[in-house]
Amino acid sequence: MKQDAESMVEWIVSDGLTDYEAALDFMEARVEGIIDGTAQECVWLLEHPPLYTAGTSARAEDLIDPHRFPVYEARRGGEYTYHGPGQRVVYVMLDVGKRGRDVRAFVKDLENWIIATLDRFSVRGEIRDGRVGVWVQRPEKPTQADGQPAEDKIAALGIRLRKWVSFHGLSINVDPDLEHFDGIVPCGIKAHGVTSLVDLGLPVTMTDLDVALRQTFDAAMCGDLVVNPPA
Repeated sequence: MKQDAESMVEWIVSDGLTDYEAALDFMEARVEGIIDGTAQECVWLLEHPPLYTAGTSARAEDLIDPHRFPVYEARRGGEYTYHGPGQRVVYVMLDVGKRGRDVRAFVKDLENWIIATLDRFSVRGEIRDGRVGVWVQRPEKPTQADGQPAEDKIAALGIRLRKWVSFHGLSINVDPDLEHFDGIVPCGIKAHGVTSLVDLGLPVTMTDLDVALRQTFDAAMCGDLVVNPPA
């Protein structure tokens, strides 16, 4: 486990695969420390073994194959999500209280952080009303029923707050086994698929993504980024 404590936010990068329940225990302890002033804010970058998590809005019918991988109650916002090797999970234990006490603005900052990170690889990530996460257009695929370009999800987002401190966070698909998403309806959305940076034809490594996440973090979480400006 490697960490960088040079900034006000502690960055931790875990090698290998991190047990999900151990990650929950770490987040619980760190959040309590941030609340009582004994611990720094933290961004934790890791990978999990294959598993499904159920958010507070998860519907039983969206768990298509309940025996495929372990299923955990995540107690975060959102529906069913897959985590596994090749996907960068980013847990954000941040003080939203000192960042304006505006949950919607905080979530928007996280979305912009993902979009700015993808932009480092010339991938245009976009937000869609009524659909959680970050999406990319796939013009090489058949169009949707309404004639719009096909779109795939490349990043998921779901947080929880305790006394204005966040935990859980986001995930970005670098090179996971995309067939593993077949055991759920990701985030309850059936009409669109899932993609990854490698699936898009980009030879991006986990380390490449980590560098981009670090480079774009400060501007995104200060609300200083302008993403996807009009052409």
